[in-house]
Amino acid sequence: MPDTIFSKIIARRIPARIEYEDDLCLAFHDVAPQAPTHVLVIPKQPIPSLADLTDADEPLVGHLIGVATKLAVKLGLGNGYRLVVNCGRDGGQSVDHLHVHLLGGRSLGWPPG
Repeated sequence: MPDTIFSKIIARRIPARIEYEDDLCLAFHDVAPQAPTHVLVIPKQPIPSLADLTDADEPLVGHLIGVATKLAVKLGLGNGYRLVVNCGRDGGQSVDHLHVHLLGGRSLGWPPG
């Protein structure tokens, strides 16, 4: 697995406030939240970005989205939330490990960036 901050969190070499974990993914609170609720859902499989997905990864991506939506309910985001996946440097991706941002807890403006 490439050595990223997320691989270190998966390996428990860096502490994180974990909200959910299963065999496929890990979800934890962002250390620099952009909203009152900001959770990252990451696959345990090291996929650098959306651009690296294959057809075989479709079930995994669906699982990540499903976990994020269940967490939104668990975390009380009944008034709405946003799921964001950044791809590449120009898309705002800062860690080369696919991740879904779950943002909520306040009104989120549009356009986002």
